[in-house]
Amino acid sequence: MFRRAITVAAIGALALGATAACSSSASGTKGSSALPTVKLMVGGIDKQIYLPYQLAQNLGYYKKYGVNVKLSTEVNGGVGAEDAMASGQVDMAGAWYIHTIDFQSKGKEVEDIVQLSGAPGEREMCGNDSGVHSAADFKGKTLGVTDLGSGTDELTQFLASQQGISRKDYHTLAVGAGATAIAAIQRGSAACVMTTQPTVGALETKKLGYSAIDLATTQGATAALGGAWPAAGVLALSSWVDSHKAAAQKVVDALVATMHWIATHSAEDIANKLPQQFVQNSTITKAQYIAGLTTDKGQFLPDGIMPANGPKTIYAMEKTLGTDVSKVTLANTFTNSFALQANKLEGFTPTTTPAGADG
Repeated sequence: MFRRAITVAAIGALALGATAACSSSASGTKGSSALPTVKLMVGGIDKQIYLPYQLAQNLGYYKKYGVNVKLSTEVNGGVGAEDAMASGQVDMAGAWYIHTIDFQSKGKEVEDIVQLSGAPGEREMCGNDSGVHSAADFKGKTLGVTDLGSGTDELTQFLASQQGISRKDYHTLAVGAGATAIAAIQRGSAACVMTTQPTVGALETKKLGYSAIDLATTQGATAALGGAWPAAGVLALSSWVDSHKAAAQKVVDALVATMHWIATHSAEDIANKLPQQFVQNSTITKAQYIAGLTTDKGQFLPDGIMPANGPKTIYAMEKTLGTDVSKVTLANTFTNSFALQANKLEGFTPTTTPAGADG
């Protein structure tokens, strides 16, 4: 079972009918609407790194491109969302590409059908008295991640391994995001937390911590991780994709149009289209949200294309961390076919150099 799933419809009255009823399904059950319904769970939908899924809903793009997307979120991070997808509880997961390799190493055929970001969008935020200024300082520290086994957990392990520090040399603590991550720094239960905007901005505004490692920008991620690091995407079982190609294409059409919209609009424009609970709450003001998004907006890819060598970088990282990748065929972990078709549909010219069959 996935943990504490919350339907986005319960968050409030979202723009453009995010909660409109539709009893038809992608598998072909007839209902009151002709649109196929696809269930998409996101690993923390209010995080800036995952904003395209909700933005597409609020722009009306899912309906425009012929699909009813029922969004939900898993508050502990990408692990629960992808587990729900892999077990068939939802059709798709908004989670990191890296998990396709994790699944395939265990014999589970999962693929990424559209790539939304080329960097993790994360920062290693450390308490003012932590003494941590790089991964070389991780030894003996308690380091917060969104959840054990999550992408932030694996990134933390990889950063440490590059400095000759093994997982037994530091303690890992699941801190989630937002208020719980902030509390971990405030109370000193974690020296650092790997987190995203708007939590980053809240920690800085409250003067509780600083950014020790930048994985939020393409430049920072390349310097720290050795290459393009594709993060947020849409993951689905290959068997589901093969049997629902039309519905999958419609979801990708909507998200590629959304990525183009992000690339051609300001952080303020984007914030104005999102639920206000996402951009202004007890931990952050709207101005702080916009400032953080302005800084880290470059993580988003404008065309949904998996970047060249991105899969290779992550494959190498997984191998370094001890994952048995002998069963993994990189060509089966992602596809650019849906995104290329979506760009063609709208007359967009992709600017991302696409990964080939070998990553």
